[in-house]
Order: sequence, then C-alpha cells, then structure tokens
Amino acid sequence: MDSCVEPSLSAHAHPVDTSLASWDARLRLSFEQRAGQGTVLAERWHQGPLQVQKALYPEGPKVCHVTLLHPPSGIAGGDQLEIEVTVKEGAHAVLSTPGATRWYKANGRPAAQTARLDVMSNASLEWLPQENIFFEHADARSDVRVSLRSGSRAIGWEIIQLGTVCRQTAWDAGRVTLGTTLMLDDEPLWIDAATFCAPDPIRRSVACMAGFPVMGTLWAFGPALDSDAADQLGAEMPWTDTLRAGFTHIPSARGQCLGLLRVLGVHAQEVRELLISLWVRLRPMVLGIAAQPLRLWRT
Repeated sequence: MDSCVEPSLSAHAHPVDTSLASWDARLRLSFEQRAGQGTVLAERWHQGPLQVQKALYPEGPKVCHVTLLHPPSGIAGGDQLEIEVTVKEGAHAVLSTPGATRWYKANGRPAAQTARLDVMSNASLEWLPQENIFFEHADARSDVRVSLRSGSRAIGWEIIQLGTVCRQTAWDAGRVTLGTTLMLDDEPLWIDAATFCAPDPIRRSVACMAGFPVMGTLWAFGPALDSDAADQLGAEMPWTDTLRAGFTHIPSARGQCLGLLRVLGVHAQEVRELLISLWVRLRPMVLGIAAQPLRLWRT
C-alpha cells in the first residue's frame, strides 16, 4: 500500500519537541546447541533498555525460552529499537514478550522497531510476541525480517490493535507502517507490507480491514503440510461479526511449506486465542514437538 501523510502528523500540526528524551536500544541474541546441555543462550548483548533475563527451560534442555523485556513499557516518538536473533544449527528457541507493546504519541518524531531473525538449517524458532497497541497520534514502523535456510523450521505471529476498543472510533489519528519479510536461502519467500493512516478508506474497505480494529498474522514454515490437514484447518476458521480468519498454505520448491493465517477481530484477546489454538495444532506438524502453552499467556 502507498505511504500517506496525515495532516495531524505534519510538522506544522505537531512540531518536533527536541526536549523529549528518546530511547535508542539494541538487543542481540544467539542460540546454539551444545552437547550434553541442549539449546543454550550463547550470546546476549544489549544497549539501552532492551534486554532479557535468564533463559528458561519449561520443556527441558532442548528448547530454550526467552522473554524480551523493554522496561520503559512502551515505545514513544523518537524511540528506535533493534532486535537481532540467530538460532544456530540444531538449536530451538522460543521468544515472547511479557505483555503488549504500546506505541504512544509521536510528538513529531517517528518511532520504529525492527526484528531480524536468522534461523540456520536444522534449527527451530518460535516468535510469539503479544500484541502491538498503537495509540492516538502514533507514527510507528514495525518490521520483522526472517532469514530461513533449507531444513529450518519456524512459527511466528504479529498482532496489531489500532487505538483503544473502548471508544467507538477506536483510532482517529496516527500512521502505522508494517512489514514482514520471510527469506529462504536468501530468496524472497513471502513479503507483506502496508502503510496506512487513521482516516484511510482501506480501514473500512471489505477487501482490507472491514472496520475491524485488530489484525493478526501467523506464519509457519517447515515440512510440507498434508493437503487434507491444511484444508481442514482452513475449514475450521471462524467468520463472524467479531472474528474473521482465513488459512492457506504455499508449498516451496525445496520440499517445505509456508502456512499463513490472517485474522481480523474486535478484541485482541480473541485474536490471540485463535492464533494460540492454531499454534497448538501446527507445532507438532511444523516443529515436530508437542504444544505446551506459555505460562505468560495465562497471566
């Protein structure tokens, strides 16, 4: 979708306030498999308020769970966050966040978060953050770039909520740019990109967001899904006044498969629960391991 410039985000309407502090934060993580130890967090480097605490192993040593922390609890105008994750051959990492990521008023300064996820051959990654909430007058860019290798496996999702659903109009002013890129052996596998402002007609178009304030996408890459199983998953997706979803799968030339779920909803919790329910179904098929829901999802 084309970029847009909303009058309420212009420098004239909201001059840049240089007195406001902003965060320039970076986090770099690397996971590897070690004999006798399983998957370990081999590298952890951070700059600014973006970090992780200890690695956890609720499923045993083969799967390493890490929660990404941003102590300021939100992203404001001018903040720039960068996350780099490498999962080396044979390792399995699960990354999540403790709560929703809140994007606040820009005050004339765009904010951005970029996640670069590199999954080596025979490695597995699960990228399972909680939702992004974009408040009034946010000017935000969120990019997820996943580099896969033949033989790698990965499941991830992104959930966005525009404004607060407590208000009828939800989100009256702001601009959001979203991007998800999946590369396989350095070639494009799937690219999803959009830029829209609060008053854009696409928010009401039945071919786009159809007036829903919440949108979710789940992607899963791994062994080719059985066609009957994929068709069954698609047939089970809801289509109601508050929750609409569709599932498809795309075989690749390398004998693997990309599964995609797109969701529109009224409430982020319902969208998240649908994504979790599909993750429970897909995890054994794609990653070859039984699903064990994260404790964070029950809090």
